[in-house]
Amino acid sequence: MTINSRDDFAQWAIERTRSILADQGSDLASAARAGDDARTGEAANVLGQAILDALLDTFDYLLDDDRA
Repeated sequence: MTINSRDDFAQWAIERTRSILADQGSDLASAARAGDDARTGEAANVLGQAILDALLDTFDYLLDDDRA
């Protein structure tokens, strides 16, 4: 995806969020419903890491001097 405007960036952020929640959120919800504290903690950590990775990717892109 090419980001040329704030609208493009907002759309990308929405799609990235949906992707993260679809990939990781269901595991967290499932573990929480089951009452499995250990699994809930692990799933929360995985979800948190996915969010952190997405934020770092975003900041890396915004700070990249080589982009056109």
